[in-house]
Amino acid sequence: MFISFKHPGRAIAVALKVLALTVILTAAAVFAAAPVPPSARGPAVPQDKGYLVQEIKDGLYWVTDGVYQAMFLTTGSGVIAVDAPPTIGKNYLKAIAEVTREPVTHVIYSHAHKDHIGAAAMFPRTAKFIAHKETARLLARAKDPDRPVPTVTFSTSYKLTVGRQTLILDYKGPNHEPGNIFIYAPRQKVLMLVDVIFPGWVPFAQLAVSQDIPGYIEAHKQVLGYDFTTFIGGHLTRLGTRQDVKVQMEYIQDLRANALKALQTVNFMTIAKETGFDNPWLLFNRYLDAVAKACEEATVPKWRDRLGGADVFTYQHCWVMQNTLRID
Repeated sequence: MFISFKHPGRAIAVALKVLALTVILTAAAVFAAAPVPPSARGPAVPQDKGYLVQEIKDGLYWVTDGVYQAMFLTTGSGVIAVDAPPTIGKNYLKAIAEVTREPVTHVIYSHAHKDHIGAAAMFPRTAKFIAHKETARLLARAKDPDRPVPTVTFSTSYKLTVGRQTLILDYKGPNHEPGNIFIYAPRQKVLMLVDVIFPGWVPFAQLAVSQDIPGYIEAHKQVLGYDFTTFIGGHLTRLGTRQDVKVQMEYIQDLRANALKALQTVNFMTIAKETGFDNPWLLFNRYLDAVAKACEEATVPKWRDRLGGADVFTYQHCWVMQNTLRID
């Protein structure tokens, strides 16, 4: 672009406008995200209430604020509440009161993380709090009054029957976190597993900040071992199906294949020639960044229009996947 300097003031003004436009366009390019695919959208949450509660089947309900999800069952002898996300908070109690006068008599923790059970202290202290023994250990260490320590624990499996309802709690080893359990309602064919599968979306950052990546990957196969028709993942916009689990499994398999290929093709010594060896952390950061970018570039085009957030978090997933391939 040629700017005349016959009128310096006008030229400076034009230059500033051009600079401002360039900054705006650059920022838009950096922060623009792909449109959310229709498959990622769920039911609208009533804005005047701040939550949505719906019956799935036979006295089993889910409640959501559009970001977090919980589940509860009416039994005829009291309510079984599964998780207590603080973002839903006391709206959870309002949701229960909409459909029953039964008190909450049992509380199940999917795992120990506060974003899913941090409002559990609002439930009656007389309720039985049930969780895996690893979750109990973590909560005893945390000493968090918002997350009462479980009063009933188990190691492998626990069958809870209250009134007309039954839940089967299974532990198959660490995945997202040690103690994260499978919660199955056989009568309704509903399965809940939190922070592993995100129907319609890619997982949250860094493969859902999971602590055991091989266990996290294996959990997808374990989910499909259950006879379920409805899946509750604990997050985002909607309920899931068996097909949603298969779709995310395919995404994870693509991540693994593309990360493995990037590890095999990105040349470490080529990057070392650019950085030298004086600062090993700089060298390894550049190398791992290049591997993750190669994985991302191979993955995103296929998934951008299939899963929400594929363009947002795939790089982070690739970073985590390459590391588990290198060291696990």
